[in-house]
Amino acid sequence: MFCYQCEQTMHGKGCDKIGVCSKDDTTSNLQDLLVYALRGLSLVAEEGRKVGVVDVEVDRHVPAMLFATLTNVDFDPARFQAWINQTVSLREALKAKVKAAGGAIPAHASVSFTAPAGMEALVAEAATGKGGMKDNPDTDPDIVSLQHMVLFGLKGLAAYADHARILGVENKEIYDYIHEAMAAATKPGLGMDYWFNSAIKAGQVNLLAMEALDKANTEAYGHPTPTAVPLGQKAGKAILITGHDLKDLEELLKQTEGKSINVYTHGEMLPAHGYPKLKQKYPHLYGHFGTAWQNQQKEFAQFPGAILFTTNCLMKPSESYKDNVFTHGLVGFPGVKHVDGYDFSAVIEHALKLPGFAADVPGKQVLTGFARNAVLGVADKVIDAVKSGAIRRFFLVAGCDGAKPGRNYYTEFVEKLPKDTVVLTLACGKFRFFDKDLGDIGGIPRLLDMGQCNDAYSAIQVAIALAGAFNCGVNDLPLSMVLSWYEQKAVAILLTLVALGIKDIRLGPSLPAFVTPNVLKVLVDKLNIMPITTPDEDIKAILG
Repeated sequence: MFCYQCEQTMHGKGCDKIGVCSKDDTTSNLQDLLVYALRGLSLVAEEGRKVGVVDVEVDRHVPAMLFATLTNVDFDPARFQAWINQTVSLREALKAKVKAAGGAIPAHASVSFTAPAGMEALVAEAATGKGGMKDNPDTDPDIVSLQHMVLFGLKGLAAYADHARILGVENKEIYDYIHEAMAAATKPGLGMDYWFNSAIKAGQVNLLAMEALDKANTEAYGHPTPTAVPLGQKAGKAILITGHDLKDLEELLKQTEGKSINVYTHGEMLPAHGYPKLKQKYPHLYGHFGTAWQNQQKEFAQFPGAILFTTNCLMKPSESYKDNVFTHGLVGFPGVKHVDGYDFSAVIEHALKLPGFAADVPGKQVLTGFARNAVLGVADKVIDAVKSGAIRRFFLVAGCDGAKPGRNYYTEFVEKLPKDTVVLTLACGKFRFFDKDLGDIGGIPRLLDMGQCNDAYSAIQVAIALAGAFNCGVNDLPLSMVLSWYEQKAVAILLTLVALGIKDIRLGPSLPAFVTPNVLKVLVDKLNIMPITTPDEDIKAILG
C-alpha cells in the first residue's frame, strides 16, 4: 500500500505497510481500486454529457464513493468489494445509454475494467496498484503533486455534496466538475497549468458544495443560534452520536422520543445543538460528551450507552466498547454492527440494555451556534468595537484536530492572544480550546464557535460582509487565519481559500506530504501561505 492523504502519514512521507489511521493494506488497496473504477465511470459520464446523457444515479454514486475512501470513514473490505462491483455495473449501463445516443466510449483501461469474482482475486487485483497514489498519468513530481491535491480536494468536497444530497439539495455543476476531474486523472500530458487551474476550480466547486450543505442544513433545521451546551451528564439511559450528518441525528431523536433516553453529541456533532429545529424540538438532546475524535478510544470506553457513527472520524473500536458501537451510511468497520436505512431500533434497544449514567454529573457549559446569521445579527456592535479599538483583531483558529505532537500549538496560541482579540473557530480543531473561558468584549464572546468544518462557508460570508461594511477587501480586514489540517475536507477548504485569494494563511502542524517544494513555492509567492512556528513568534508577527 501507499497512502499520504492525511497529515499524520508515517514519517511525514507516506504509509506503506499499515495506515496510521489503522487501515490495512487490503482496505487501502481496495479503496484505490474503487477510485480506479470511479475514474472509468466518470470518463463515460463525461462523454455522456456531450450527447445529452446524464444519469442521476451515477452523479450521486461517484461523490458518495469518493467520500467512502476519505480517511477514517470505512475500513470494511466486504463493502468496498460491493461498491467496486456496483461501480462497474453502473458504468456498463451508462455505456449502453451513451452508445445509444451516438456517443463515443473512451478507450482507457478503466472503462473496460471488470472486477474479478471472489474476494481473494479482487484483493490480488487491488494489490497491483490501480488507482493508487503511485498510479498517475504523468511522472513529473510537481504535476503529480497537483493531481493529488485535486484528488484529495475532490474527496473533501464530495463529502459535503453527499451530506447536502441526503437533505435534498444538489448542484449539477458540482457533479460536472467531479466527473471532469476524475476523468482528467487518466489523461497524460495535460500540464502544470491545467492541474493548477483544476486545483483552483476544486476550491471554487467546494465553495458551491459548502453552500449547498449550508442551504440544506438551514432549510431543514433553521439558522443556528447561540446555545449553551452542557458538558456534564444526566442520570439515565444514553446514546452518543458522532460524525457530521444532521439527518441521522434528527431521525435518532425522533425514534428516541418518549423512551427516557438522553442523546449526547460527540465531535463535530456539537454544533447541532445550535439548530433550533433540533435542540428546541427535542429536549432529550441533552449535552456533549468527550473531546476530539482521536481521544475516542479512551473516552468511549467510559460511555455507558450505545454509540452511533454517522460519518468520518471512526477509529478502530477497542474491545472494551466495540459491542456498543453501530455504524451508519458510508461508515463501516469489520465486526461492528451496521445500520441500513434510518431504522435505529437496534441502537435504541442496545442503549436500553446498558446501564446509562447512574447519577447527574455536573459540568461546565460551552457555547456554539455562532454561524453567519448570529454573527451578522450583531454586526453593528462588531463594527463599532473595531472602530473604537475595543477589538483589535479577529483570528480564525480552525480546522482538524489530530494526535500528532505539535497540535498543542493551537491551545497555546488561543490562550496567549491579547484580551482585545476575538477567536472565531470551527471544525474539530476547536476541541483544543473549546472549553476555555476567554471572557467577552462589550458583550461579544471572545470565543465564537461557528460550527462544523463545512461551516467555513459561514466564516467566508461573515468576512465578505465585514469587508463590505469596512469598504475594503477581505485581505485588508483585521483578520488572520491560523489553520490546522488532518484529512481531505481540510484540503478542499484550503483550496477554497486559495481560490478566493485569501492571503497570509498560517498552516500546520506540518505541511502536506503531497505538496512538492515547487508547488509550495507557487502558493507562497501568490498568497504567502506559511507554516506555523511558535505561538509567541506568530502572534508577534501578526500583531507587531
